[in-house]
Amino acid sequence: MNNTTPRAPRYPRVFYAARQAIRRHVSGGNILILSTVAALVIANIPAINQYYFDFWEQEIRLQIGSFNLFSHGGHPMSLLSFINDALMAIFFFTIGLEIKREILVGQLASFRNALLPIVAAIGGMIIPVAIYLMMSKGSVYSGGAAIPMATDIAFSLGILAMLGSRVPLSLKIFLTTLAVVDDIGGILVIAIGYTAHVELWYLIAAAIILGILCIGQTIRIKSKIFYISLGGVVWFLFLNSGVHPTIAGVLVAFCIPAKPVFNPKGYIKTIRRAIGNFRAENDETLTRYSILSGQQMDWLKQIESASDKVISPLQELEDSLHAIVNYLIVPLFAFANAGIYLLDMQPSAVFEGVSLAIIISLVLGKFLGILSFSWLAVKLKLAPMPEHTTWAMMAGVALLGGIGFTVSLFIANLTFDPNDAMQAQLLNLSKLGIVVGSLLAGVLGYFSLKLTTRPTSHLSDKP
Repeated sequence: MNNTTPRAPRYPRVFYAARQAIRRHVSGGNILILSTVAALVIANIPAINQYYFDFWEQEIRLQIGSFNLFSHGGHPMSLLSFINDALMAIFFFTIGLEIKREILVGQLASFRNALLPIVAAIGGMIIPVAIYLMMSKGSVYSGGAAIPMATDIAFSLGILAMLGSRVPLSLKIFLTTLAVVDDIGGILVIAIGYTAHVELWYLIAAAIILGILCIGQTIRIKSKIFYISLGGVVWFLFLNSGVHPTIAGVLVAFCIPAKPVFNPKGYIKTIRRAIGNFRAENDETLTRYSILSGQQMDWLKQIESASDKVISPLQELEDSLHAIVNYLIVPLFAFANAGIYLLDMQPSAVFEGVSLAIIISLVLGKFLGILSFSWLAVKLKLAPMPEHTTWAMMAGVALLGGIGFTVSLFIANLTFDPNDAMQAQLLNLSKLGIVVGSLLAGVLGYFSLKLTTRPTSHLSDKP
């Protein structure tokens, strides 16, 4: 009889990159929800809603002489355009950084670990688009097929966080990676599907500057000012080229160096050498009121310089920008774009036309696409199931994939022209479909996971 103690179950290796992504996006989801609710409430209070809508039409300028950086085709940008075309370029810049990091050291670095969420994301894009196209065939809103493609990582991970220890970390990583792949699909759609007339010379100039950035990466230029300043020029050139400027954010992100100047070994040696110059017997003389000698300042400067050079520009920028993006840019985007005037809409508008097509595509299409493609990948032995998960759990996550919010709103704004009366109405109905569809997907996903999971602290391995 074997009396050996049963071995503890083996848990998946959790990449640092995935932990960081989960921590960032979960905390930003609550502010995003509050911003959305605030926009919907303010937009429907008759006494103040006109101030809300007029506010976003104000012109914004950053002008030197006759040159205005925030201009498009010689016309100044409105505040809404500034948010959607400039601030959201920073959002897509951070997505580009995240994608590059995931490819280098995260889930996408391992083909076997990445395959299941990649296949699931592809299904989660194909099936919703197919359902939308079937429901919109021959209609004036058939061009919005890309709207239900996206999964909002902040919202979806925020709901998983509400479930706490019930959800295995492997499932959170699966959803995070799926959302990153979704973002790649959204970026490609924006680049290909929303580019009409192209000003070639602007693109040639942008390509030259991107080449300079790539050279800077190759020769290990670490200065963030170098990449951000030239990246701003690339953004302006894209803005006036006909290609959507958010694509510039992604391309510039791919040019940011991922390797530090110092490797950790060299950093530790530098620290030890510099610290070794401070003798223990002199510690009592070093108080907050001490005036450092020139030599002591030099030793501390060596430590400061080494600390700066051991973190790669990619990691440093991603870490420093995530608070700005999650707590300011994305909530501001939601507050500016989610304000839908509902008082002149018939309640039946939710159950017809573009609203219904988006709701069905997000809730049913995402669910069927993510779950069926995942099932095929596992049954064909192309990829393993995430550890400690069941198909019931996977179904719950597939429902959460239907929370399209941020990128769906962004694509809807690109699809329908708010300056055209009929298209403006379609845009409002699209926003309504996105909000209702995302809400339904979130609620269904939450209760599905709550019913099919149980609190187990050792499985959650909270980040």
